[in-house]
Amino acid sequence: MIKKTITAFALGLLFSLPVAADPEKLVIMGSDTLGSKLVLQLKEAYMTLGSDTDFEISAEGSSQAFANLLAGEADIGMSSRDAQEEEANRFLAKGKKLVEHAAGWDMIAVIVNEKKGVRKLTLKEIEGIFTGDIMDWSELGGKPGKISVYTRNTASGTFQIFQRLAMGGRDYSASSQKLAGNEQIASEVAANENGIGYVGLAFIDKKGLRAVKVDGVSPSPKNKGKYPLARKLFFYTAGEPKGSVKKFLDWATKSDAAKEIVAKVGFIPIK
Repeated sequence: MIKKTITAFALGLLFSLPVAADPEKLVIMGSDTLGSKLVLQLKEAYMTLGSDTDFEISAEGSSQAFANLLAGEADIGMSSRDAQEEEANRFLAKGKKLVEHAAGWDMIAVIVNEKKGVRKLTLKEIEGIFTGDIMDWSELGGKPGKISVYTRNTASGTFQIFQRLAMGGRDYSASSQKLAGNEQIASEVAANENGIGYVGLAFIDKKGLRAVKVDGVSPSPKNKGKYPLARKLFFYTAGEPKGSVKKFLDWATKSDAAKEIVAKVGFIPIK
């Protein structure tokens, strides 16, 4: 009887723990928008709950998520865009299934230097700026000056979804300057009075920046349903997650603690 009581107590204690200890390593690769802030903070919080899982996080662009998942080099892929049909088909061709897990909502904020007089832009004007049809701030009611356009690189999911949502699928201007991450774009625009770029919602608070209204709507969580450049962020796995991968994803996408981190970082939790 005593032995059974001890066993029952031990099992109850085990399942009451927020996270079971797990010595495995999780390799998470993909989006800079997710990986450079949010996933790092989720990892830290997850480990304080009792997990001794080791994490390897690489944030070099959403395309990396799908390529490395398919190659078996990542356990979880991070993406700031939804998977393309041809990407999903590559998994099917290898007898695998690409499984999507919603990580949060984001808004792609169009940022300008705070010294620039421009406070709002239409989607048509944004398209003109990033395709090269509009070259000078004077065409937009600002002080004269050649517009310096900063974009993400071609491996970025934000690069691709911005092209789809804000540019009608048109090509970026040949003079646009492609940078690796949100932080780099924010820094360049903050240092250049004639600069313009775009970043995820979690990156708009840098000193020297202003996020403009797009078609009259500010990029803020309360406007998620109205802002024209809103998008979902995703985790992906090759097949249904199991073991330590499932434990982490269940916590990161469903727990109240993780949702608080999503909001604190600057994104919008999935309800």
